[in-house]
Amino acid sequence: MSVSELVTDPFHLSSFNIYYSKTSVHYIHLPIHPELRFQLIVLQIPCVKIKIMTKRLFIIAILLTGSYLAEAQLNGVFNKVKNKAQQRADKKIDAEIDKALDKAEGKNTQPAPNDAPVTKDPSVAKPAEDNAIKSYSKFDFIPGDSIIYAEDFQQDEIGEFPLNWNTGGKGEVVTLNSYPGKWIRMYENSSYLTSNKKLFSKNFTMEFDVIFQMKNTGYTYPMFSFGFFASDADSTTDNKFLNYPNKYQSSEILFRLGAGNTTYTTIYSNTDGKRTFTSDQQEFPNLEKYYGKVSHVAVQIQESRIRIWINGEKKYDLPKALATAYVFNQLFFKLSTSSYNDDELGFYVSNLKVATGKPDTRHKLVEEGKFSTTGILFDFQSAVIKPESYGIVKEIAGVLKDNSGIKIKVIGHTSSDGDDNANMELSKKRAAAVKDLLATEFGIEATRLETEGKGETQPIADNKTKEGKTANRRVEFIKL
Repeated sequence: MSVSELVTDPFHLSSFNIYYSKTSVHYIHLPIHPELRFQLIVLQIPCVKIKIMTKRLFIIAILLTGSYLAEAQLNGVFNKVKNKAQQRADKKIDAEIDKALDKAEGKNTQPAPNDAPVTKDPSVAKPAEDNAIKSYSKFDFIPGDSIIYAEDFQQDEIGEFPLNWNTGGKGEVVTLNSYPGKWIRMYENSSYLTSNKKLFSKNFTMEFDVIFQMKNTGYTYPMFSFGFFASDADSTTDNKFLNYPNKYQSSEILFRLGAGNTTYTTIYSNTDGKRTFTSDQQEFPNLEKYYGKVSHVAVQIQESRIRIWINGEKKYDLPKALATAYVFNQLFFKLSTSSYNDDELGFYVSNLKVATGKPDTRHKLVEEGKFSTTGILFDFQSAVIKPESYGIVKEIAGVLKDNSGIKIKVIGHTSSDGDDNANMELSKKRAAAVKDLLATEFGIEATRLETEGKGETQPIADNKTKEGKTANRRVEFIKL
């Protein structure tokens, strides 16, 4: 179809150029953003009736100005009208672009409820189990085997700030319509301290899930960071650490969130208030693919060495990044400010876990005849294995391959949350899922693997605490 009319921005704001006919808009040219370095995008989308007409705007401006006869005053009102029309046009353009992309990708374009913190659109749906496991095929993170701190907010009330946490801004516990469990929603210009009060030791692992839910309207996203610090003899939730976590010793991992492959990360370390280490900037465009989805962060600390995996991808392995004068004992999260409104952004964190000790899988399984791990994770009340479990399952498979004469029984265990009978069935299904993964993904003969479920009948820790429940949700491997 021929282009019958050319419409350009009548206000010379360089926001977009549109070539359209009565039935379709043929091209939309989005310029390169001066700060976010957006790439030029060319799209063909259905017709948008964008009524930006200079003459009409001029008439509106005249009516609004009334007795304002001075040229400067007239220009001010005229600019306000132009900006309002520009904003409405931008919203229409964004909506039609989204519809066109959704249609091209075969997505369901039915809108989600207005109060949904995370959309139900398939584009943010959890990936299929087999694809997710394969995407973590190089993930070699092994969590510690002794739980120090755990947090999933199950004991907290919806809409309230988490019990025993601290913040200088605001936050609340929420549920999400696309992902199970409870999450803390974090807001811009806020810092957060967890409720932990125990020492982490010199060697520990840390994990958590985070969702970055953001609607790009052209502004720079806020910066997100997390880290850990030592409070020495002070309380781990003392107010001074909200703004000054590096008083004694700290390390902070900064995410400079962007669009168009501009995201990057940096690590900073401090001792006694002085900067002791700054990492090289690491570009991280793959993180942008997980916006609106769950990202899993895993950290391993060994004295001064820090290794970080994000969604199965190892981003850092720094041998001398951390100071060791103090022992870390607290986690923190931060969000900077931006020009976005709260309803345009959502930052959600859950499933925190800090553990110490490095499991000796080979020794425990082959020589002692028993190995237990909390590192095999499942979806909430489900037997679907999370992809971040790949590292520990791979290690167990390696032991079985090196010792081909060994047969084992895989035993699933749960915490006391939920119905007793349901937990028993769930533990059986989880053990079977681990067996299936060992057989299908790693080639371990199914005849060498037996399964059993114990439900909540054999706890090894107190089910009245968060850490105890996390320890009880385990998978056990018994040598036959």
